[in-house]
Amino acid sequence: MLLQVWEILGTFVFCVSGALAAREKEMDWFGMFVLALLTGTGGGLLRSVLIGDIPPLILTNPLFFGVAAAGTLVALAGAEHWQRMRRAVSVLDAFGLGLFTVTGMRIAQAHGLPWWSCLALGVISATFGGLLRDVLRNEIPLVLRKEIYATACIIGGLALLGMDLLGWHEGVVLGVTTLIIVTIRLLAIRYAIHQSG
Repeated sequence: MLLQVWEILGTFVFCVSGALAAREKEMDWFGMFVLALLTGTGGGLLRSVLIGDIPPLILTNPLFFGVAAAGTLVALAGAEHWQRMRRAVSVLDAFGLGLFTVTGMRIAQAHGLPWWSCLALGVISATFGGLLRDVLRNEIPLVLRKEIYATACIIGGLALLGMDLLGWHEGVVLGVTTLIIVTIRLLAIRYAIHQSG
């Protein structure tokens, strides 16, 4: 149940992020909805395909279309507020990264995959929706730049695996992992920290 809450929260946050990104490019409400839906469900869709969980949830559960619609309405209704908030898309993205890394890893673990596959699927779940969003906005995706983006997911994912080994309570593991990833990403945004190379 807790994992389902995490997935819905992550989807909603990413949907708002996608809708705001579309609004920045002056797309209409339908364009905002499409970008919201792809940003919110893209990572989970690819994860489902990779692990053979077919058909994906987005095609069997209308809830995700409702979440995308809600995210679009939030982006539309709060237009004045969002304009005042610097880097709103990046901040929401940070929360989505944390929530979806956890969700992706737990789903992969439920399929009996080895730890490194679980970590990879957690990163994919967290980053692929944002990749689709940026491509459709005609931008180089954040995950392909020198941003602390996928790196934050990897660090958080490794922390999750460590807490599992220590036998920590599930709620604590999910919360702490999400907090680690969000904090790393927000600090990278705040202080313009980039990967070298």
